[in-house]
Amino acid sequence: MSAPDVVASSSSSIAQASTLDSLLSPKNTVAFVEAQTCSTDATNPDRDVAVAVAAAIPTPTRESVTESEFNDVSLEDDSESGFSQVALSSRNSVQSSRSSFPPGAGDDHGPDGDEAPSTKDAATNLHSSHAKSASMTTLHSTDSQVVDSPDEHEHSVHRLSADGQQKLRREFTRLQKDHEGPLNTPVQGSIDWEFWGAVMSDYQKFAAEHPDKLATAIAKGIPGTLRGMMWQLMAASKDVELENTYVKLLKETSPHEKAITRDLGRTFPHHAFFTDGHGIGQENLFNVLKAYSLYDPQVGYCQGLPFVVAILLLNMPDEEAFSLLVRLMHDYGLQGHFLPEMPKLQLRLFDRLMEEMLPVLHVHFLRQGIKSSMFCSQWYLTMFSYRFPLDAVFRIYDRCLASGIESILSFSIALLQANEEALLKMKFDEMLSFLNLKLFDVFKNQSAEGEPPVYDIDLFVQNALLLRITPFMLDSYSHEYEELMRETNKHAMETDSLRNSNRMLTTQVKTLETNMAALNTEHVEILNELVKARLRNEELEDELVRYKLLYAEAMHQNEDAQSQHSQRMSQLSHASSKNSISMRKNRTS
Repeated sequence: MSAPDVVASSSSSIAQASTLDSLLSPKNTVAFVEAQTCSTDATNPDRDVAVAVAAAIPTPTRESVTESEFNDVSLEDDSESGFSQVALSSRNSVQSSRSSFPPGAGDDHGPDGDEAPSTKDAATNLHSSHAKSASMTTLHSTDSQVVDSPDEHEHSVHRLSADGQQKLRREFTRLQKDHEGPLNTPVQGSIDWEFWGAVMSDYQKFAAEHPDKLATAIAKGIPGTLRGMMWQLMAASKDVELENTYVKLLKETSPHEKAITRDLGRTFPHHAFFTDGHGIGQENLFNVLKAYSLYDPQVGYCQGLPFVVAILLLNMPDEEAFSLLVRLMHDYGLQGHFLPEMPKLQLRLFDRLMEEMLPVLHVHFLRQGIKSSMFCSQWYLTMFSYRFPLDAVFRIYDRCLASGIESILSFSIALLQANEEALLKMKFDEMLSFLNLKLFDVFKNQSAEGEPPVYDIDLFVQNALLLRITPFMLDSYSHEYEELMRETNKHAMETDSLRNSNRMLTTQVKTLETNMAALNTEHVEILNELVKARLRNEELEDELVRYKLLYAEAMHQNEDAQSQHSQRMSQLSHASSKNSISMRKNRTS
């Protein structure tokens, strides 16, 4: 069964980064997935597991400043789990031999350690991430989908699931041996290997039988050593076919290689794994970004995507990071964050949530001219990995992979809620700088001078988990946005129609003007020819008159000649007559 069949959602979206300095300048980013509702099969075993998880956990809620009218509505899917509903069995599990990622990217701890106040209560709110999720609407790449017959697909799923879980267990066993002390005794303060081993052995079964423990463990944060494995387990991203595709794509050439290379040095430049321009970190980052730009031409490469990939590479090898990236983009709806037509919905959802849950701050933002796109675009475009502590980013990824990408809305509101009092005292310039640079300082603990800052990440996550953001609220806001877009599009269509008509008329006028100019030119040419013809006619008339005069003169001369000839002939005749008479007289005589 493919992940889209088991992940229920309504919409996800993201805003184009307009304040992400030179690195995150608007390109072809954007943003957020259009609101859309899809349902899951009620008989889905993974859904049943999720329902069991949520059913065992009561839901503490944190009311907003002004109680929402949506909060009292009973939801059909309110009992569903917040865990990822992507079936583990839907993908293969392939452990790479290339351990290129730094071990222990996060803190190693299990569910048995000391827990922050109310962390368990916050964890129980995991199931508030709904089946009709606002951002788990998938944007599937039809170019990369292969449709099998039901029998072939079921057989393939079973084989991939078995292989994947077996490799995960082998890797888990290896890690456990590496971290255990002498005589196979656990090191004090280390990972609860028994707990996480049970999770790894059968994730779905454990989630069904111990939902409260699993919810608490994920809320506290997955141990850094196991984080990469758990992310792949929750997202079912272990896919040998994808990893083979990744290797093949590395042999091809991407049109985005120059842009990718240009941005490599700007991605976590102070992190040891990515500092060396010729090191394994930047090499793997380049490879994953290049391969994905070829795998998904619709997205290609967008500034901001390197931060998402870098977080994955800090927890797993590059081929596994590529597979998980494909899952995030296509099954979790993260692809919508990087499409040019998607930014407005998620900003709309964020604005409506802020209006509902932080009304005073919302009004203050309006009065100061602060728009959400000025500061939260970079959050959604980089999944909070830009200017936020890595420990916090890892915990955000834990939550998003367990509950859906729409969890970023909870973290966004939690950040503003924690800073509301300070923000209300600020004006535009100070507020904009604070929102982009110092927003997370509210969670900073006191530390000795010269030491790196330490943040209360548990408090940050707890605040986000306690926020009551229901699926009904998100769906309602999405419908509002759709209706607004329909009205706007209707007016825009009318305007476009008038513009098209005007454009056609303008073209016709220009054509007529061109034709008229051509006719005028032709008319002038004809007039010139007419004038020339008249001049030639006058010349011919003058010549005709001259010929007539010559003819008349010739006629007069001819008449004179004829008259003279007649006279001469008459004279000759008279003379001849006289001669004849003379001759007759002579004969007679």
